Amino acid sequence: VQLQASGGGLVQAGGSLRLSCAASGGTISSVAMGWFRQAPGKEREFVAAIGWNGGITYYGDSVKGRFTISRDNAKNTVYLQMNSLKPEDTAVYSCAAYEQAYPGTGLVEGVQYWGKGTQVTVSS
Repeated sequence: VQLQASGGGLVQAGGSLRLSCAASGGTISSVAMGWFRQAPGKEREFVAAIGWNGGITYYGDSVKGRFTISRDNAKNTVYLQMNSLKPEDTAVYSCAAYEQAYPGTGLVEGVQYWGKGTQVTVSS
């Protein structure tokens, strides 16, 4: 499975962006999907994850209430709606496919495929 994130860009603080992650070469409809981000000089950070059918979602503390993850299994695509963006949200955002229908306990373990990221830059 290949994953390609898109939708990043430059936005002012308080603005919104919607990221998409399109899967090819296989279906993601039976596995959990997630979004991670990495800022320069920092470790990779968990952002959000969603169960195989969209029935359960998980969020990192820094994005709760501002970001929403969703999926369209018919389109083999996962989305990340980002609202009320802050300069500290600036990072490369990557999507990931887990091995199982739900993420592992730590929300980081169990990723089987990583996608190429998309840059999000939030100006103050």
